[in-house]
Amino acid sequence: MISESTKARFAREVAKFPTDQKQSAVMACLSIVQQELGFVSAESENVVAEYLGMPPIAVHEVTTFYNMYNQVPMGRFKLNVCTNLPCQLRDGAKALKHLEHRLGISMNETTADGLFTLQQSECLGACADSPVMLVNDRTMCSFMSNDKLDQLVDGLRASGTPSAEAK
Repeated sequence: MISESTKARFAREVAKFPTDQKQSAVMACLSIVQQELGFVSAESENVVAEYLGMPPIAVHEVTTFYNMYNQVPMGRFKLNVCTNLPCQLRDGAKALKHLEHRLGISMNETTADGLFTLQQSECLGACADSPVMLVNDRTMCSFMSNDKLDQLVDGLRASGTPSAEAK
C-alpha cells in the first residue's frame, strides 16, 4: 500500500526536524500519501502513525481537521464552495445549489464520470470576494456568479478526463 519510495520521502521530511520531534512531519507525510494514493485511507493513517511513532488517533485528528486531506477517493476536480456566514450573505449557498443542479450531484458526491466532487468549505479566507470556491485545493475562484460557475465547469470538463480513483 505505501511504497518504499514513499517511505523514503517520509524520511526526507522527518530529517527536517530534530530527532525528538519527528511527529512534526505528520502533515507532510499525509500530503505525500495523498499524492501517491489520491486520498488518505485509515490504513495509510496507521502507516504514518507507526512511522512517526504517534498514536493513530493523533494522525486521524490531523486528517479530519484539515480540508486538504481527502478521506475517500475524489473526482479529478474537487470543488470546495465556501458557505461560511460572510459567503452565505453574498450567495455562497446559492452557488453551491447551482453547482449541485448543474452537476447533478449533491454535496460530498462525485459525478458518475469521475470528473467532479462537490464539497462545502467552512471558510476560504476571501470574504470580500464571495462567493468563493477552491478547485483542487489550489486555485481560488472569486465572485462566482452562476455564469462564472458554468464557465468554470465547462472549462474543467473540456480539459479533464475521468480520474482512476472515481471509476
